[in-house]
Amino acid sequence: QVHLVESGGGLVQEGGSLRLSCQATGSISSINTWFWYRQAAGNQRESVAAIASGGTPTYADSVKGRFTISRDNAQNMVYLQMDSLKPEDTAVYYCNAPWVVLSSGGLERDSWGQGTQVTVSS
Repeated sequence: QVHLVESGGGLVQEGGSLRLSCQATGSISSINTWFWYRQAAGNQRESVAAIASGGTPTYADSVKGRFTISRDNAQNMVYLQMDSLKPEDTAVYYCNAPWVVLSSGGLERDSWGQGTQVTVSS
């Protein structure tokens, strides 16, 4: 079984920065694509950024130029560097791995972390 754990959230002033991390644990062989999602109070969960193995990162228009997604395949980790934060970035941020190849050769689908709160004050 795969477990994802996010960290790095917190309270920051407008214009500040935070770096989120997500660690995947379990008998993992490889993770194809990583996603970061966020969900603000009263809103639907939305995709923020994605990075495929060896692929070009993609971003929601609302965060382009401010957020950077990166990954460490050896450590089964993904990061989200968030700069120039705005109050509208306030949300719970989740990491997601839709397809995880296990050491056994099996697949685990749609793994989610528990979320980390990011609050940006104006």
